[in-house]
Amino acid sequence: MIDFINQLPKTELHLHIEGTLEPETMFRLAKRNGIELPYTTVEQIREDYNFSDLQSFLDIYYKGAAVLIEEEDFYELTKEYLEKAHQDNVKHVEIFFDPQTHTQRGIPFKKVVEGIHRALEEARGNYGLTSRLIMCFLKHLSEEEAIETLKEALPYKEWIFGVGWDSTELGNPPQKFKKVCDMALSEGFITVNHAGEEGPAQYIWDSIKELHIRRVDHGVRSIDDELLLEYLRRSRIPLTVCPLSNIKLCVFSDMKEHVIKKLLNKGLCVTVNSDDPAYFGGYINRNFIEIWKALDLSKEEIAQLAKNSFEASFLSIEKKQQYYNEIDTQLEGIESASMLG
Repeated sequence: MIDFINQLPKTELHLHIEGTLEPETMFRLAKRNGIELPYTTVEQIREDYNFSDLQSFLDIYYKGAAVLIEEEDFYELTKEYLEKAHQDNVKHVEIFFDPQTHTQRGIPFKKVVEGIHRALEEARGNYGLTSRLIMCFLKHLSEEEAIETLKEALPYKEWIFGVGWDSTELGNPPQKFKKVCDMALSEGFITVNHAGEEGPAQYIWDSIKELHIRRVDHGVRSIDDELLLEYLRRSRIPLTVCPLSNIKLCVFSDMKEHVIKKLLNKGLCVTVNSDDPAYFGGYINRNFIEIWKALDLSKEEIAQLAKNSFEASFLSIEKKQQYYNEIDTQLEGIESASMLG
């Protein structure tokens, strides 16, 4: 099964590029940029990765991001993630970045987006790994600040495909960002939103109605609302679920309690992603492996999750069908080998 997962074509749709900052990279960039870290060893950093909730993680996440200063830092960060994604046989990525995390520190928007974009284009040439870039607004900041960030993004519309919202969910309902959402839509951006992770299922409804989202990032609390489940199933609005993240942030106490298999079996377009893998213990294949082990997923269920990731992507119908066929061929090869065995 591990070989099957490793070889399976897949796409990743819920990945914060700042969340791929490995401790070794953090130390290297801190030294290069003259940043003093509150750690002296990699082990000390990893020991700090024991989170009680989303906010305790965000406190460390923003502390780590402080080492990102120059365009080259954002390029190297993205390049290192894309190398790992390629090793996991990821064919397409739709990456989040949080410009406000950096512009609030005085880092120009231009440095952030140009560094990330350069690495994405390089991976397209080197690996054939295609990509979309999604800019996230920080929910704990004001809508006025989000509007200013949107204005900064407009010169880079050819590079930025969509906008989303992340950071602290509780106390920051979707309605808070209705105006900036309407502005983004009028500029041609698609919208997605982090909802139903720590917040209630109602936040998912509100995201659909108020922010006109095309995808729900996380969305595991949809399990609490049967009407919502049926709506998501019929509308095919996808959920970008992040299993290891959900365990590290105590959304579920144990992977055996995770609802991803239930959501899959209810016919939802649920997908597997790694969220902030440097902090949560693994990239996309590790997430697949851990849910397989905990929830006894079959090869067919694993294959369906991979298919869902392409369905949920913003790739063309033709490209999606190409990858569906590749997954079916791989699954058929496994079944044929099993019969011969």
